[in-house]
Amino acid sequence: MTNRVVIFGATGTVGVYTALRLKELNYDVIAVGRRKSDNGFFADYNIPYYSVDISKKEEFDKLPVEEVECVIHYAGAMPARMRGYNPQEYIDSIITGTLNVLDYTHKVNGKKIVFTQSISDCFWMVKDATPIPADIWRKFPLNNDHSVYVIAKNAAVDLIEHYFHKYGIKRFILRLPTIYLYHPDPYYHVNGEKREMWYRLFIDKAIAGEPIEIWGDASKVKEIVYVKDFVQIVECCVKSPLDGGFYNVGEEECVSLDEQIKGTIAVFSQKGKESPIIYRPEMPNPSEFVFDISKTKNELGYKPQWTYREALKDMKHEMEINPFEKLWGKESDYRN
Repeated sequence: MTNRVVIFGATGTVGVYTALRLKELNYDVIAVGRRKSDNGFFADYNIPYYSVDISKKEEFDKLPVEEVECVIHYAGAMPARMRGYNPQEYIDSIITGTLNVLDYTHKVNGKKIVFTQSISDCFWMVKDATPIPADIWRKFPLNNDHSVYVIAKNAAVDLIEHYFHKYGIKRFILRLPTIYLYHPDPYYHVNGEKREMWYRLFIDKAIAGEPIEIWGDASKVKEIVYVKDFVQIVECCVKSPLDGGFYNVGEEECVSLDEQIKGTIAVFSQKGKESPIIYRPEMPNPSEFVFDISKTKNELGYKPQWTYREALKDMKHEMEINPFEKLWGKESDYRN
């Protein structure tokens, strides 16, 4: 049996970690990204790299057509990476792109596809610490900058379901919260405008020993998943003999806002120069949500390995060594 895995979106944050982990496990990994060049990064790991715009069907002719066992699909436009607002990018890269990826998977007789879905598809359930089940009605408000994105992602899931029922391509849909990792670019976009990611802002303040404010109810919890636990779930999907379905990505325990800040200070502040915490309970509460990961554990055999603080320590180590500099560059390339 072949063990070839084709990863679309391989140059992105979760794509790189997935590619290197599966290669470490002796899978025959093919890396695919929209970037014209990966600067020779993947060649260093004996992984072929192909530049493909998934919105263009003809570009798939570049890819291998034999012995593909599994396709992992991370590619597509994201609100966090979109400057301004161009909803057509979501239609082209997510809906048309996913249809093209599915056609490619069918053409090469691929047995399964792994696809990442956003928590945005169940945002109507994000209100308290009641665990959100994996198999939940997918809907989202139709009046904000994420609306077309979620419409496109839901349409992509429907296409994947169609290819499962018509062609038998097994499908593993992974619903993601924020995935914690170190990337030299600390920014994302909200309503098309550039902002520093909240957890990177806290890390910056902790490194500088500056005061950190905690707004609202500090006991509010949320899912904080380290990238290496996420990759473990993907590994479980690749190995699974099941037909798949929807699976939540989460950790064993959610993390309170209080622990988020205290952990960040403990790991990143200099000893004796720890950031003081200023509690602001009169300010708005943070969002709170918990995923029910029982299905992910029971069906896929997922066993979370990273605690929040151990993940922070590993992030700090990767911040110091910047293992993907050849691909992603340095922080100075992004900082204003």
